[in-house]
Amino acid sequence: MALKQLHILVRGRVQGVYFRASAQREARRLGICGWVKNRSDGTVEMLAEGEETSVRELHVWAQKGPGAARVDRVETRWRSYTGEHSDFRIVD
Repeated sequence: MALKQLHILVRGRVQGVYFRASAQREARRLGICGWVKNRSDGTVEMLAEGEETSVRELHVWAQKGPGAARVDRVETRWRSYTGEHSDFRIVD
């Protein structure tokens, strides 16, 4: 099983629609560690790492997000797994 890290930047109507809480719930369901945060430019940024298949599932989820979100674009950057995160949390 390959371990991967993925950096995701989500653009659209993604703040004020419970995107971060929903992403945290989805990541924890998938056994993924990392973080999610709102950025001042209106985007949501995520760093997710774990089993590649699970990280890919989170990537698919991020392209739609929770029901109230409108995702216009998802930018992704695959990275090497670091193992530095022990949970998936919402950060400021």
